[in-house]
Amino acid sequence: MASEAAPSATPALAELARRAATCTACGLAAGRTQVVFGVGDPDADLMFVGEGPGREEDLQGEPFVGRSGQLLDRLMGEELGIDRSRCYIANVVKCRPPENRDPLPAEIDACRPYLEAQLDLVRPVVVVTLGNFATKLLLGTDRGITSLRGAAYPFRDGSLVPTFHPAAALRGGGVVVAQLRADLVRAKALLGWSP
Repeated sequence: MASEAAPSATPALAELARRAATCTACGLAAGRTQVVFGVGDPDADLMFVGEGPGREEDLQGEPFVGRSGQLLDRLMGEELGIDRSRCYIANVVKCRPPENRDPLPAEIDACRPYLEAQLDLVRPVVVVTLGNFATKLLLGTDRGITSLRGAAYPFRDGSLVPTFHPAAALRGGGVVVAQLRADLVRAKALLGWSP
């Protein structure tokens, strides 16, 4: 849990990002433009974890900057009253899978230490997982996002709120967007942020 008494995670995250920038632990390193490590407040109470970078993220070096990121930014503002500077955003894998394919188990395993370290350093009160890969990995389950979303789960010293990936909301339309909104409201309540 982030607190004022705890030292800032900024220096340690910066060092971890420097190490990740030269990582060659899996085959994704060969095709990347750059590592997409994470962005936002290193001392945030709220952390989003997605699947992996897409084309725009690979080019810009920042998670969720394409169409999915624009939707996430809009929903954060509308439902949480924040922008990305008030949370921390990361992905399961830090390099773009070719043609935006799903990350392979070996790629997830290779990147997992980076994600675990990000979680250790940021120490969020609430983690919102965006889609199947992040949810299954962090909850240690084979259940899909459709059956898991709509609830909060104990996670580390706080809670985990699984929801749909914004790309699924873009494809699925209003019903999926409404469910994503409801999950963000659930996260806000867990954080104790006023409505």
